[in-house]
Amino acid sequence: MNQMYQLLTFLSLILLSISCSNPNEKKNNEGDKSSILEHKNELQQILDSSKVKGAILLYDNKEDTYYSNDFEWSKSGFLPASTFKIPNSIIALETGVVENDSTLMQWDGNPRGLKIWEQDLIFKKAFQYSCVPCYQEVARKIGTERMQSYLEKLDYPGMVFDSTSIDRFWLMGDSRISPFSEIDFLKRIHFSQLPVKESTDFTIKRMLLMEEYEHYKLSGKTGWSNENDHNNGWFVGFLELSNNTIFFATNIEPSEEFDMKDFPKARKAVTIEALKNLNYL
Repeated sequence: MNQMYQLLTFLSLILLSISCSNPNEKKNNEGDKSSILEHKNELQQILDSSKVKGAILLYDNKEDTYYSNDFEWSKSGFLPASTFKIPNSIIALETGVVENDSTLMQWDGNPRGLKIWEQDLIFKKAFQYSCVPCYQEVARKIGTERMQSYLEKLDYPGMVFDSTSIDRFWLMGDSRISPFSEIDFLKRIHFSQLPVKESTDFTIKRMLLMEEYEHYKLSGKTGWSNENDHNNGWFVGFLELSNNTIFFATNIEPSEEFDMKDFPKARKAVTIEALKNLNYL
C-alpha cells in the first residue's frame, strides 16, 4: 500500500511539472532534445535591415537555449563551403598530412583567384585567409577513404563525395549541413569531446581564434558557396565569456536589392549585431 502511494505521488509530481511548463517553449528536435528553442523577431529585423535572408542561430550554453529568427531554416541543409575547413584541418592534423599549424604550404606560382592566396602560407594563415587551393591540396592528400572514415569518426554528417570530387565536395554538389549540426560540431570542439589527439584539439582551437580581449574571446570561420549563381554564406563559431559560451551558426543569402560587394562582411556583421542585441557583447 505504501509503495502504491509513493508511485501515485511520483506520477502526480510529473503531471504537475508538465502542466506548469511554459506553453511558449519549444523543444529542439535536433541535437539535445531537452534544449529550449526561443524565437527572436529582433534577429529577423537585423537580417531585414541588412537586406539578406536566412537564419541566425545562437546557443546559450548556460541557459541550454537556442535563439533564432527562423528555426526551419536552421534545420535545413546547405553546402558547408569554407566552414568545412574546420573538419578538413582536424583530419589533416590527425592523419599527419599536415604536421601542425606552422606547416608551410608552398605556392606553385599558378594563379589562385585571390592575390592573398598567391604566396607561401603556413597552415594557420591558409585557414584564416580561407585559401581554397591550399585546402583542395590537403583534401587530395587525405584521400577519399580516409576522409570518409574520419568524417564518420568525427560524426560530421551530410558530406557526399567520391574520388572525382574529393577536392571540391564542400563547395558544390550534394553535400549539406545545417546550422544546428554546425553548432553541435562546434560544441564538441569547444568542450574537447572529439576523438582526436590532444595536440589536434589544441591546434584547431588556436586556428579558430579570431579576436581576444579582456572580457571575451571570439572564435569562428566564414564560408561562401556560389553554385549556379546561388550565393550562400556562413559565419560559425563561439563567443567565450567569463561565465558562459555562446555558439552561433549564421547562414544567409542576398536579397535582390543586396549589393554583393558587401557580402563578405555581412556574414560576420549580422552575427555580431545579434550577439549585441541579446546582450552577449
